Amino acid sequence: MKKYGLIIATAVLFSITSNAQDNAKTVFEFTLEDCIGYALDKNYSRQSLILSEESNQVSYQQSKDSRLPSVNASVSENFTNSKDDSSMGGSASISANMTLYQGGYINNTIEQSRLQMEQATHKTTQYENELKINILQAFLSVLGNDELLKFQYSVAEASEEQLKQGEELFKAGNMIESDYLLLDAQYASDRNNIVDTEITRDNNILTLKNLLSMDPENELRIIHPDTSIIENIIALPSKQEVTERSLNYLPDMKISQYNVDIAGVSVDLARADYYPTISLGASIGTGHTDFSKFGTQLSDRLNEQVGVTVSIPIFNKNRTKSNVTKSRIALQQAELDQKQTELTIRQNITQEYQNVVSAYNKYNVTDIKQKAYQKTFDAYRVQFNVGSITAVDLLQQQNNYISSLNDYIQSKYNFILLRKVLDVYMGEDITI
Repeated sequence: MKKYGLIIATAVLFSITSNAQDNAKTVFEFTLEDCIGYALDKNYSRQSLILSEESNQVSYQQSKDSRLPSVNASVSENFTNSKDDSSMGGSASISANMTLYQGGYINNTIEQSRLQMEQATHKTTQYENELKINILQAFLSVLGNDELLKFQYSVAEASEEQLKQGEELFKAGNMIESDYLLLDAQYASDRNNIVDTEITRDNNILTLKNLLSMDPENELRIIHPDTSIIENIIALPSKQEVTERSLNYLPDMKISQYNVDIAGVSVDLARADYYPTISLGASIGTGHTDFSKFGTQLSDRLNEQVGVTVSIPIFNKNRTKSNVTKSRIALQQAELDQKQTELTIRQNITQEYQNVVSAYNKYNVTDIKQKAYQKTFDAYRVQFNVGSITAVDLLQQQNNYISSLNDYIQSKYNFILLRKVLDVYMGEDITI
C-alpha cells in the first residue's frame, strides 16, 4: 500500500508541476523602443512583406536568367511488330535555343523586375511607418490611462474621506440625508471610473500585443518614460523643413515614382511586339532503325544542326496597337497619381504641423486649468471638513477638477502623439 501511495503522490505532484509550467506566462517589460523593435521582428504582416521582397528577388533573378539558352535532351527507343516484320528503332538528341533579339523585350522585362523588387522594399518601409504610428498610439494610450488612474485613486481616497466625514455629520444631525447620499453616490462614481479606466488600459495593452503579434496570454508591462518628456520634444522644425524632409523620406513618394517607371517600361514591353524575334538554335542527335545497328549510331549516324530563325509579326488584329495605347494611358495615370501623392503629402504635413501647434497650446491651457481647479478643490475640502460649505458645493468643485484633469491628460498625450508622428514622417528614430 505504501508503494502504491508513493506512486500516486508522485503522479499527482508531476501533474501539478506540469500544469503550472503550462500555465506559466512569459512576462515582457518594454519601453516604446522595445515595442517597436519587437514588432519589426515579430509582426506577422511585416514578415509577410519580407517574404514578398524575397519573392520579387527570385523573379528578378529569373528574368535575368532569360538571357541564357534553353537546353533539352531527349531519348527514345521503339519496338514495332507486325505480321510481316518487326523492327526496333530509336533516337537521341540534345538541342539548345537562345533568343538573340526580341525588340528589347528581355531587357525591359529584367528592368521591370528590378523596379518591382526595389519597390517592394519601400512598401515594407511604408508598412513599418504605419506600424510605428499604431504602436505609438497604443503605447501612449496605456501611459495616459496609467497616469489617469493615479489621479483617480487619489480622488477616490478623497471621496472616501468625505463620505466618512459626511456620515459622522449625518449621524450627529449636522447634515441632511440628501447631501449624505450625494457623497455616497460620488464615491461610487469615482470607484466606477477606476474600473472603467483599468478596462480601457487593459484593452489598449491587448491592442499593443496584437500589433506586436504577441500571445495575448503573455504579460506585457509598460516601462514608463521620464515625466519631463514634454520639455524634451517641444522643439519643432519649421513647416517647410518638415515638409521637405518628409517628401525626401516617405516611401509613398518613392513608391509612386516606381509606379511611373514601371508603367514606362510596360510601354516598351508592349511595343516589343512590333519587332521581329531572332533566335539561334542548335542540336546534335543520332538514331537507328535496325537493332543490329544499335551501338554504332554515334559513329555513322551522328548529325549536327545549327540555324537562325526570324519570326516577323505582320498582323495580329491590332492587338499590339491596343496594348501600346493602353500602356501609355496607364503611364499617364501613374504620373497623375504621383502628382496627387505629392499634393496629398504636402496637405497632410501642413495639417499635421498645425495640429501639433494647436495641441501644444491646448496642453498648456489644460495644465494651468487643472492646477487651478486642484487648488480650488483642496480649498473646498478644507471648508467642507469644518462645515462651512455644503456637499453640493464640494462635489461641484470636485467634478470640475476631475473634468479638467481628464482634459489635461488627454491633451498631454495627444500632443506627444502628434509630435512624434511628425518624427515618423521625417524618418527620425521614435523614442520617448
